Amino acid sequence: MDANQITYFSYIGGGILFAILTLTLIWLWHRKATHFTLVTAALVSTAWLLLVATHYDHSTLSLGDMLVIETCRYAAWITAILAALKFATGQELPKKFFYGIHSLWLSALVIIGLLKSTAPSLLDNSDIFIWANLLLAIVSLICVEQLYKNANSLRILKLYSLVLGGLFAYDIFLFSYSLIFNVIDIQLWQARGAINGCSALLMTIGAITLSTPSATTRIAISRPAAFYTTSMTVSGAFLAIMATGGYYLQLYGGSWSNVLRTVIIFLALTCIITLFISQTLRSRLNVWINKHFFRHKYDYRVEWLKLINALSRPSDNQDFQLIAVKTLASIFKSPRGGLWRKHDKVFKLAASHQLELPNPAPTEAINSAFCRALKEHEWVFSPLSPDEGKLCELNALLPEWIANIPDLWLVVPLLTENDLLGFIILTEPELDADITWEDLDLLKTVGRQVASYLDRHQAAELLAESRQFDAFNKLSAFVMHDLKNLIAQQALVVENAAKHKDNPAFVEDAINTIDNSVARMNTLLRKLQQDEPTEIRTIDLDSLLIEVIKKCQQQKPLPSIHRECSGLKVNADPDSLLMTLVHIVKNAQDATSHNGFIDVTLGSEENFAIISVEDNGCGMSQDFMDNYFFKPFATTKSGKGMGIGVYQTKTYIESIGGTVAVESTEGTGTHFTVRIPTIKA
Repeated sequence: MDANQITYFSYIGGGILFAILTLTLIWLWHRKATHFTLVTAALVSTAWLLLVATHYDHSTLSLGDMLVIETCRYAAWITAILAALKFATGQELPKKFFYGIHSLWLSALVIIGLLKSTAPSLLDNSDIFIWANLLLAIVSLICVEQLYKNANSLRILKLYSLVLGGLFAYDIFLFSYSLIFNVIDIQLWQARGAINGCSALLMTIGAITLSTPSATTRIAISRPAAFYTTSMTVSGAFLAIMATGGYYLQLYGGSWSNVLRTVIIFLALTCIITLFISQTLRSRLNVWINKHFFRHKYDYRVEWLKLINALSRPSDNQDFQLIAVKTLASIFKSPRGGLWRKHDKVFKLAASHQLELPNPAPTEAINSAFCRALKEHEWVFSPLSPDEGKLCELNALLPEWIANIPDLWLVVPLLTENDLLGFIILTEPELDADITWEDLDLLKTVGRQVASYLDRHQAAELLAESRQFDAFNKLSAFVMHDLKNLIAQQALVVENAAKHKDNPAFVEDAINTIDNSVARMNTLLRKLQQDEPTEIRTIDLDSLLIEVIKKCQQQKPLPSIHRECSGLKVNADPDSLLMTLVHIVKNAQDATSHNGFIDVTLGSEENFAIISVEDNGCGMSQDFMDNYFFKPFATTKSGKGMGIGVYQTKTYIESIGGTVAVESTEGTGTHFTVRIPTIKA
């Protein structure tokens, strides 16, 4: 298959696919789902592709004829794109833009018509053909770009913009390449028909699936993408210009042409590499893109994500304030900054990032006019603003020490609700130091978020300190509770000493009691010093309950013990479990009159030992049971207790895998149930 046949089939295939697109658009036009100019453009493209295909089958078109149909094709698409642009914006297009674009293709048609009638031989020049198509492709791409940027609500227009943009970009590549070598590349020209056909197929699918009014879009070019695509476009255009210059230099440069062409290409590559390496040039290009290609200066989604990501990084208590300064400085491209926070009656330097300050760092009174302006008006001070601008209205309130900071740019308040937590000072960035309403809005929003971040850290520090005091107080309460029980034992010995001092049995019992108290106090001290871990042993509950009853014999009513089973053993610290059960029984004695009863029952259920303590004492109210019973420092003993025993009991029993349950009725009595996991004998 020769080249003409390949070209024929490429363009005839593209024409067929464009004919299908035309029929689809006619159907949508009848449903009032598209504009007739799109139908016209698709129809003209169909005719263009079929005519080119016919030319390669019968050789009936001259280069001038080809230029006419190429111009008509571009004219149809430019008209359709401008109509779609008007529909997308919902308003009339600027007259200079509208008439300027239309005058270009109209002028091209008029000039081609005049040349065809007066000097047809000129139209057979390939240079005119290449230049005319290149310029019209560039104009078409400019229109597509405007449509893409403004078609925010219709996915079909976004799709058409991308497809047509690809078509016209390919045309620019084709004719730029042809311009360099002064001849149209046959392979690129052959592929053009197939590429148009694929584009028609994509637009047909889009027309069928995305033509409903509700088919909105969220596709958009991000700022980084715009920056790099703009950079690549500029670089590509620059290289194309340099290559074109090199080509003509080779034609007319004589013997020095190769040397000069090499030097030019080297300089071009150097300039492009400099663009991508130099931070200053990239920053200037980024600022230019923000000013001319975007409605807003900031990509707020990106800025907000950067802020949250920076403030969410884990940090210790020493550097979270420095993180706040660096975060704010990085968002606004400031090289240096400092944070002043409230401390008693003044604002003191809390963190500094490369900021030049005297030693010691100056402070500012919280009631100064400067601080009141920060708090009451959420004022952002900008000393570099023009004297006639609104931002300079309160600059006279700036303290002298702040005004003397080198390269001072901004003073940003850090507000939490209505309180001024502090302020951050930033120095002037290298580029784009002008302050707009967007900067002010973002500064105030970021300032409040940073203030919330600092306030949260401060609250966390206070909470940690409070927890340390709480742990200390809880420990003290436990110690005092145990000491109270030991003092009660020894007080009873002292109370009976005068009466029974001559009784050898009493003396022996007193010695045993004191010995037991000393041993328990030594154990308590060792545990407080964390020199000795809790002792876990296998305990026989029968023997343990007998010991519990013994320790509760000094107070009435005397507890009675009932065993539903025997031989139950558990793993626990003997002293802790003994004191826990003694505490439950003594609480029952305190709540029960002398003629009442206290029953201690030992039973089992599955793999648990069940120890129940039941009395017919005064009981407790349901409100106390629901809201206070298991909480520390809550008691019903009216000054006789600390309210720590039940909490300590529950904590210890749960630590060995057991549970504590209680039932009580005011005026009737209380029933404790302790479940402890057993071990096999």
